[in-house]
Amino acid sequence: MKFLRLFGLVSLALLAAARADVTIAQKIEGATHDNHEMTIRVKGGMARFDVSAQVSMIIDGKSGDLISLLNDQKKFVRISIEQIKAIGDMAARFTGNKSSTEKPKLTPTGKKETINGYEADEYTYESALFKGSYWISTSFPDAMAILKQLQAVSPEAWKSAMKGMPNYQDFSGLPLKSRVTIGNQEITSTVVSVKQDPLSDAEFSVPKDFQEMKVPNMFGGKPPSKPDKSGDE
Repeated sequence: MKFLRLFGLVSLALLAAARADVTIAQKIEGATHDNHEMTIRVKGGMARFDVSAQVSMIIDGKSGDLISLLNDQKKFVRISIEQIKAIGDMAARFTGNKSSTEKPKLTPTGKKETINGYEADEYTYESALFKGSYWISTSFPDAMAILKQLQAVSPEAWKSAMKGMPNYQDFSGLPLKSRVTIGNQEITSTVVSVKQDPLSDAEFSVPKDFQEMKVPNMFGGKPPSKPDKSGDE
C-alpha cells in the first residue's frame, strides 16, 4: 500500500503539470505526518517531481520510463514501461477485484469553489483502489493548452499504471485541487504557484555522480533495455 500511495501522490502532481517550461509548487497535505510542498518541473515531454529533499522522480513522456532519484544517497532506480504496467496489474491482484483496473467515471457534484482566485467545479469518482475529488477550473489561464502538454508528459504506459484513477483526458479544465483516498490515507494537493522561467535539460537527467541501484523485479515486466545518459540530455 505504501508503493500505491507513492504512485497516487505522483499522479496528483501530473494533474497539475503545465506547458513547457514550467515550475509548479503544490501544497501536499496528508501524504506524511508533516505537510510539505512538492515542486513539479515540466520541459517539453519531460517532467520532474521533487517529492521531498530526499526523493525526486523523472518521467520521460516519450518512453514512459520513470527514474527515482535518492538524492541523499546519490543513487537512482529506473523503472521501465513494462514494469509500470506490471505494477498496475499487481495492484489489481492485490485487491482481488478485476474492476480495479477499470477507469472510474467523474461525476459533477454541482458545487463550486474558488481556489487561488479561480473558480473550480467539483467532480468525484470512486474505484476499487481509490476514491476522491477534483476541483476543475476552466477560468485558469491557458487551461486547455496546459492539458495538451499533459498528454506529452504522460504516455499510455503511465496511464496503465494508474488504473483505478481518472485520466486527464476526462477533464474539461485544469484540476487546481485534488483529494485522493487510498485505504485509510487521504492526500490533498493544491496548486499554490506557477512560474514559466526556462529550465535546464540537466534537471531532467541523472546526475553523473549518482550510482544505479539494481533492485529485484518483484512486479514482473521487462526492465529498461538502455541505460540513461547521465547528465548528457
